[in-house]
Amino acid sequence: MAKQQKHIVKRGTHSEAYDERKLYASIYSSCLSVREPAATAELVASKVCEEVDGWLSNKHEVTSADIRKMASISLHNYNQDAAWIYRHHRNIN
Repeated sequence: MAKQQKHIVKRGTHSEAYDERKLYASIYSSCLSVREPAATAELVASKVCEEVDGWLSNKHEVTSADIRKMASISLHNYNQDAAWIYRHHRNIN
Protein backbone atom coordinates (compact mmCIF):
# COMPACT_ATOMS: atom_id res chain seq x y z
CA MET A 1 0.00 0.00 0.00
CA ALA A 2 1.38 3.42 -0.97
CA LYS A 3 2.26 5.87 1.76
CA GLN A 4 -0.29 8.70 1.90
CA GLN A 5 1.19 12.12 1.17
CA LYS A 6 1.00 14.55 4.11
CA HIS A 7 0.15 18.19 3.52
CA ILE A 8 1.57 21.06 5.52
CA VAL A 9 -0.30 24.34 5.88
CA LYS A 10 2.34 27.04 5.90
CA ARG A 11 2.25 30.44 7.64
CA GLY A 12 1.10 32.16 4.47
CA THR A 13 -1.87 29.74 4.45
CA HIS A 14 -0.69 27.93 1.33
CA SER A 15 -0.22 24.19 1.49
CA GLU A 16 2.69 22.02 0.38
CA ALA A 17 3.71 18.39 0.63
CA TYR A 18 5.59 17.34 3.76
CA ASP A 19 9.30 16.97 3.08
CA GLU A 20 11.18 15.13 5.81
CA ARG A 21 14.47 16.36 4.33
CA LYS A 22 13.59 19.94 5.30
CA LEU A 23 12.88 18.91 8.87
CA TYR A 24 16.07 16.84 9.02
CA ALA A 25 18.14 19.76 7.71
CA SER A 26 16.74 22.21 10.24
CA ILE A 27 17.25 19.82 13.18
CA TYR A 28 20.76 18.98 11.96
CA SER A 29 21.61 22.70 11.63
CA SER A 30 20.25 23.43 15.10
CA CYS A 31 22.46 20.72 16.57
CA LEU A 32 25.54 21.96 14.72
CA SER A 33 24.86 25.52 15.86
CA VAL A 34 25.27 24.41 19.49
CA ARG A 35 28.48 22.56 18.59
CA GLU A 36 27.17 19.01 18.52
CA PRO A 37 29.56 16.78 16.54
CA ALA A 38 28.27 16.09 13.01
CA ALA A 39 27.74 12.38 13.72
CA THR A 40 25.65 13.18 16.81
CA ALA A 41 23.69 15.83 14.90
CA GLU A 42 22.90 13.27 12.20
CA LEU A 43 21.71 10.73 14.77
CA VAL A 44 19.57 13.27 16.62
CA ALA A 45 18.05 14.61 13.37
CA SER A 46 17.19 11.05 12.30
CA LYS A 47 15.57 10.25 15.65
CA VAL A 48 13.56 13.48 15.73
CA CYS A 49 12.35 12.90 12.15
CA GLU A 50 11.35 9.34 13.06
CA GLU A 51 9.36 10.59 16.05
CA VAL A 52 7.66 13.33 14.04
CA ASP A 53 6.85 10.81 11.28
CA GLY A 54 5.21 8.59 13.89
CA TRP A 55 3.16 11.53 15.13
CA LEU A 56 2.18 12.38 11.54
CA SER A 57 1.19 8.81 10.68
CA ASN A 58 -2.52 9.28 11.35
CA LYS A 59 -2.81 12.85 10.09
CA HIS A 60 -3.45 14.07 6.56
CA GLU A 61 -2.88 17.80 7.07
CA VAL A 62 -1.13 19.77 9.83
CA THR A 63 0.33 23.23 10.14
CA SER A 64 4.02 23.98 9.96
CA ALA A 65 3.64 25.34 13.52
CA ASP A 66 2.36 21.91 14.65
CA ILE A 67 5.40 20.21 13.15
CA ARG A 68 7.75 22.80 14.65
CA LYS A 69 6.19 22.26 18.09
CA MET A 70 6.39 18.45 17.92
CA ALA A 71 9.95 18.51 16.56
CA SER A 72 10.97 20.94 19.28
CA ILE A 73 9.53 18.71 22.00
CA SER A 74 11.34 15.70 20.58
CA LEU A 75 14.62 17.59 20.10
CA HIS A 76 14.44 18.85 23.69
CA ASN A 77 14.85 15.22 24.84
CA TYR A 78 18.22 15.05 23.08
CA ASN A 79 19.62 18.57 23.37
CA GLN A 80 17.86 21.43 25.17
CA ASP A 81 20.07 24.12 23.65
CA ALA A 82 19.48 22.88 20.10
CA ALA A 83 15.74 22.76 20.84
CA TRP A 84 15.84 26.40 21.94
CA ILE A 85 17.67 27.39 18.75
CA TYR A 86 15.21 25.38 16.64
CA ARG A 87 12.19 27.01 18.30
CA HIS A 88 13.45 30.59 18.11
CA HIS A 89 15.37 30.84 14.84
CA ARG A 90 13.57 30.09 11.62
CA ASN A 91 16.52 30.47 9.24
CA ILE A 92 19.51 28.61 10.65
CA ASN A 93 21.00 27.27 7.43
